[in-house]
Amino acid sequence: MNLVWQILKEQLVNFNLIFRLSLFQERSRYNMHYLGAFWQILNPFMLIGIYWFVFGFGIRGGSSIGETPFFLWLIVGLVPWLFISPTVTQGANSVHSKISLVSKMKFPVSVLPTIKIVENSFSFLVMMVITMIILLVNGFFSGLYLLQLPYYLFCLYFLLYGLTLLLSTLTTIIRDIQQMVQSIMRIMMYVLPILWNVDALPTAIVNILQLNPFFYIIDGFRYSLLGGKWFFNDPAYTLYFWFISILILFIGSMVHLKFRHKFVDYI
Repeated sequence: MNLVWQILKEQLVNFNLIFRLSLFQERSRYNMHYLGAFWQILNPFMLIGIYWFVFGFGIRGGSSIGETPFFLWLIVGLVPWLFISPTVTQGANSVHSKISLVSKMKFPVSVLPTIKIVENSFSFLVMMVITMIILLVNGFFSGLYLLQLPYYLFCLYFLLYGLTLLLSTLTTIIRDIQQMVQSIMRIMMYVLPILWNVDALPTAIVNILQLNPFFYIIDGFRYSLLGGKWFFNDPAYTLYFWFISILILFIGSMVHLKFRHKFVDYI
């Protein structure tokens, strides 16, 4: 675990650098746009509107998920995914895309995935606040279940960092990994409970789908914002999630520390 601690320590020591670079990149992304940062909110809501029309009206005929209107059920699962998917794909390319920084040997390369995660977090957190306002306007308040939202946010960031650290290293060594990641993330959206409810599936198939740790997080956001279940009600699945997440971070730290001094050669 010393390898993991070394990587995490680099994040803590360089926290100010991470925040400043993330803020700079976030501002520069829409610097030449008339609507500026408003696109970060407009784009996700345009996607939500399309998915709502296709899956809510076209496929489900406007029916609800239990007692929850489909639109509310959809945005609670889709907003985290609209943060997860681009963060994983962009984080996987974060080292290769910053060749100028990687070539400077004193730059802490392990913070590059973190910078991308923090950069995308600004719009994600705004979207989460808007989602909660929409829920309240529609009379949905999860009560005490909302207290577990910080836990699931921690799960999300922990898994994202370990995964992007591992993928950014592999992508730098083998460029085909980047294309594979993009394809897998597109497919993954349709095998997670984001656009459709898996309750009607046989238990065996649901158990297979739950092997994906993002399943745990998407479900967790719904339990937090719509209520119905605590994370400790399923200790076996919680232990599984943390075992996979810690394993990914351990492997990511080990591979990163082994190859990061050779990144310039691969690039």
